[in-house]
Amino acid sequence: MRAIWKGAITFGLVNVPIRLYSATEDHDVDLHQVHDKDGGRIRYQRRCEKCGKVVEYAHIDKAFAEGSTTVVLTEEDLKSLPEERSREIEVVEFVPSEQIDPIMFDRSYFLEPEKTAVKAYALLRRTLEETDRTAIVQFSLRQKTRLGALRARDKVLMLQSLLWDDEVREADFGSLDGDVRVSAQELKMSASLVDNMSTDFAPEKFSDEYQEQLRQLIAAKLEKGDALDTAETFGEEPEKTSDADVIDLMEALRQSVERNRAARAGQETKAAKSGSSARGGKTAKAPDKKPAANRAAGKKAPAKKAPAKKSARSAKKAS
Repeated sequence: MRAIWKGAITFGLVNVPIRLYSATEDHDVDLHQVHDKDGGRIRYQRRCEKCGKVVEYAHIDKAFAEGSTTVVLTEEDLKSLPEERSREIEVVEFVPSEQIDPIMFDRSYFLEPEKTAVKAYALLRRTLEETDRTAIVQFSLRQKTRLGALRARDKVLMLQSLLWDDEVREADFGSLDGDVRVSAQELKMSASLVDNMSTDFAPEKFSDEYQEQLRQLIAAKLEKGDALDTAETFGEEPEKTSDADVIDLMEALRQSVERNRAARAGQETKAAKSGSSARGGKTAKAPDKKPAANRAAGKKAPAKKAPAKKSARSAKKAS
């Protein structure tokens, strides 16, 4: 994992330098858009409505508009804000963990201590764990002041950003205003059903069936040769500035890797099917699913992009 932020946890006179990492990642197959007639890649451009020119990201500022008035905020303006410059995760208070409504949880991060702060880090984690408390903190990340919950998870301190109170909507449904009568017998039968289905939660038992089926669909189309030539799909790029030339180089490297991965993916699929036929002609779902996942997984495996790009048109029609 790569740290996305460095700072320090502060509470009282204690200062714990840490590195912050994203705790979750997207496992979805990365699909892009193409023209249904010829498979050409659909791209989006940042075009100025006033001059009509395509604008590089380096020349784009943020702005606030109200009516016909626009206030432009440069990168320097935003960095001048005191909260944006702060690199502290400030502990405001400690609360019972059960008092935090899960609806307020937003994003999750892992915190790693710097080598000089391992003991202070462990002390805070053990304290939160044994007191069953969560630290409510405030911090700034990506030009936003955030509220967060700092809690222990196994041997790690986890920071979960929280929504602000006014960001959580009230559920106001007229259909629920009237009294609904539930008989004792109905309640008893419902409780019995809950009891029969009760167990301990094991997240590993569940999987994203749609993404698994999508990977299998892509693998099957690759094996049949139902794919487009990547160079033909992308077509010619418009003229770009020197900044964009760097992107072009990365795109070319990525396309080269994708072609190589696609060829290997087809060989692995054929090998898996040959193995299943040797065992009696039955399709071994688990062995086939693993290579497909390796070929088209999200950020975990770069190989997944080739299957997604070469069959995006077919995947679109299938949906």
